[in-house]
Amino acid sequence: MRGGLVVTASTVKDTLPNLERYVDGNLAGGADHLFLFLDAPDDPATAEVRGFLDAHPHVTCVVTDEAWWVDKRPEQLNTRQRINANLVKALLSRVDWADWVFHIDADEVVQIDRSVLARVPAATPAVKLAPLEAVSRRQWDGDPTWFKRLLDADDLTLLHTLGAVDRPSNGAYFHGHVDGKSGVRPTTDLWLALHHVVDADKNEVDSFTDPGLRLLHYESFSGEDFVRKWTSILAAGPVPNFRPGREPTAVAVRTLIGKGLSAEQAAPYLMRIFERTTEDDFDTLRDLGLLEHINPRAGEHVPTPLPDGAESDLLAVLERLAAEPKRPFHTGQPPAKVEKLLDRAASASPGLKRR
Repeated sequence: MRGGLVVTASTVKDTLPNLERYVDGNLAGGADHLFLFLDAPDDPATAEVRGFLDAHPHVTCVVTDEAWWVDKRPEQLNTRQRINANLVKALLSRVDWADWVFHIDADEVVQIDRSVLARVPAATPAVKLAPLEAVSRRQWDGDPTWFKRLLDADDLTLLHTLGAVDRPSNGAYFHGHVDGKSGVRPTTDLWLALHHVVDADKNEVDSFTDPGLRLLHYESFSGEDFVRKWTSILAAGPVPNFRPGREPTAVAVRTLIGKGLSAEQAAPYLMRIFERTTEDDFDTLRDLGLLEHINPRAGEHVPTPLPDGAESDLLAVLERLAAEPKRPFHTGQPPAKVEKLLDRAASASPGLKRR
């Protein structure tokens, strides 16, 4: 019988204040333990970030340097994210204290009603978190606390008529994804993709949904964060595919950066791109009652600590897995390969041996 812990897995490159919000918010919002894979080990900010994460009792931090990617670091960030999340998912299939693993990004915070999660039928392997997106403003005083929810056709038509959105669709209203994120019961024969849980044929698995299962997304919530996010994406490797509504923004930012301007010269143009493509009409949205006021750090969940000895077991196995190829953990790879790697890495850790 599993012990009920909820775990998140994230591949991150972010500032210390943003990761402090991530850790505080996710633990208050329903998670018990967080796995964070640092994606930019050579970044000067990584040492400060790692110091914070390593000292936190509800966090396991992994630095994904050259020693981690022994079989070559995947160029695509999305590939690295999937591999790291599914490694955690596979690892936790060996323990009896983890119920769920959620794959989220550094700019996301779960809002999980644990009483709802406890009611998910035992035969249901996946759940879906519906997204709420932080309102994009030029500047916030402190953390964002106003969030957009997905709207129905009538409200979208109203906003379009008022000129607040380009098209009457949630894809135009939200600047980030509208698919939400998913969690899965730890196993080796289902996989966490970016937004869904999939089977060996990469078909989406039916997921349990409920109004008590949600996700806060801090997508370009300020002008400063817009600049940080898009320059980070363009520096992370080959540019990923964006949904059509965001592709022009990516092209504009990439083209501007390619002009060879100094950071000081580029700043006003980046801010103009933010204002024309991303900034929301906050007053209109609030006046129309379309926003929700949420302080994620004020959540009432108290995270459950790992069982005695679990942290040392996890760290030991992760250290051994660092020397193993990571491609077998990618979506749809044969579970037998994963089991073989886990058997080898867990040979000296009784708490993680095959059951």
